[in-house]
Amino acid sequence: MPDLLIHNARIRTMDAARPTADWVLIRDGRIAALGHGSPPDASETMDAQGRLILPAFQDPHIHLLSGGTDLATSAMLYDVTDEDGLLATLAAHAKAHPDLPVVMGSGWQPGIFGDHNLTAALLDRVLPDRPAVIYDSSFHNACLNTHALQMAGIIDDTPDPPNGHIVRDEKGRATGMLHEEVIPWAVARLPQLTDDHLRQGLAAAMAHANRHGITGVLDPRVTETEARIYATAEAAGNLTLRICGAALVTEADTPDTATARLTALRTAHPGPDFHIHSAKFFMDGVFENRTAACLADYADAPGGNAPSMFGAAQTEALFTALDAARFAIHVHVIGDAATRRALDGLAAARRANGPWPAQHQLTHLQLVAPEDAARLPRLATANIQPLWARYDPVVPDIALDMIGADRHPQTYAFRTLLDHGADWCLSSDWPVSTLNPFEIMETALTRQARRIDGPKPPFLPGEALTIEEAVLGYTAHAARACWRDGYSGILRPGFSADLILLDRDIFACPADELSDTTVLLTLFKGRPVWQAPTL
Repeated sequence: MPDLLIHNARIRTMDAARPTADWVLIRDGRIAALGHGSPPDASETMDAQGRLILPAFQDPHIHLLSGGTDLATSAMLYDVTDEDGLLATLAAHAKAHPDLPVVMGSGWQPGIFGDHNLTAALLDRVLPDRPAVIYDSSFHNACLNTHALQMAGIIDDTPDPPNGHIVRDEKGRATGMLHEEVIPWAVARLPQLTDDHLRQGLAAAMAHANRHGITGVLDPRVTETEARIYATAEAAGNLTLRICGAALVTEADTPDTATARLTALRTAHPGPDFHIHSAKFFMDGVFENRTAACLADYADAPGGNAPSMFGAAQTEALFTALDAARFAIHVHVIGDAATRRALDGLAAARRANGPWPAQHQLTHLQLVAPEDAARLPRLATANIQPLWARYDPVVPDIALDMIGADRHPQTYAFRTLLDHGADWCLSSDWPVSTLNPFEIMETALTRQARRIDGPKPPFLPGEALTIEEAVLGYTAHAARACWRDGYSGILRPGFSADLILLDRDIFACPADELSDTTVLLTLFKGRPVWQAPTL
């Protein structure tokens, strides 16, 4: 690969030791030199025309394979707002894909659809003869049609599995709606997509990520399927980004079974471009299906609450064993009780094993009690999704009703976490929401939806981040969360030549124009994996 010199650039390295440069020399896939003034000679040169160059972004919480498989095989339901639109979209998708073993849809919006109006009977109106599964935007709820229910063996008296719920009507009949851990149980009993479908999905996901400047990810729910597909792509030299994985741990695990399974995965997949380094726990569900675990009962009319998905003793035992085996602990926490349970487990692991640079992470952190916001910096990184910290212009925010006005100030309180000294990284949780870092960073700064979407007033604007904090969260800090900070995440001699060229200076443009940013070029190991037609 010939040397490449990119000059006449405004380079922000995100390296505190050398924060800026005018040119960068790339040799054999790595940064050979950076500097100001007269650049060295090179066999290939590129004039950046004064544009901004940054380290390529990394997304440390993104469901890469499942999101890409959705792009390749699922009906997109994110923007559907009524039953007629939902059925029309599903019918068109089923007609266009007659050979798929299951008709799938992704992204229906809780608050518009839910237990009250989404049923097997509704789906049967357009899909009476093929199994169908449609997921909500959080992927914690799914509705099956009658054909799929029958294939999965779900009848009216099928018992709920641990941490899962089969929704039933007032007569005790299964409606077709499923919550949480019953979903994978049911879907495993349906016809499966082939590895060809999954490989197409991975290719679509990588292209989508590269187009938005992403060259590194952490997949936070790796099972044998994800491991197989990622490893096959790595062996074939087909990866256009780096992948690390958090292997799923469930309520059925013991310390011995979890440690043995994850150790085998880590040994089988040591990298460099695909490796397992974390253990993933779902400590609770989501507010949208009333499975968020909270310290106080829900504040809306139905009230109630939900338990954490792992008991206190089990959490401490699993966290301690996996921490001792030197796995990072990556925990989904939505309610404040789930956050406390996870922090208690991490504290127990530290007492037993001592501190080490694990980069344990609590992700989402929708509702955090003030005393736990103060505990977080000593125990874990805040892995946050800023896009959710806004009033949605269209979808009713039922979570805020459940949290209650008195605790709204504790909701997505990211500035509070950073002011307490928490380490942080930014991520998308795609396909739950867009993976576009510029849309996400814009909301981190404005706490609003985009201008073109008709934003409501800012949500807790005092909890906003700065542009410098947002970019660090997607570069140097994200690389650290993925255990790649020794060779990526900043632009420094000897580091991988993973960088992006942008159409504007995001450090200088108005905050509400960040989402208009276009990535003109993405380099991964010095090679272009995305180039805009306009470049």
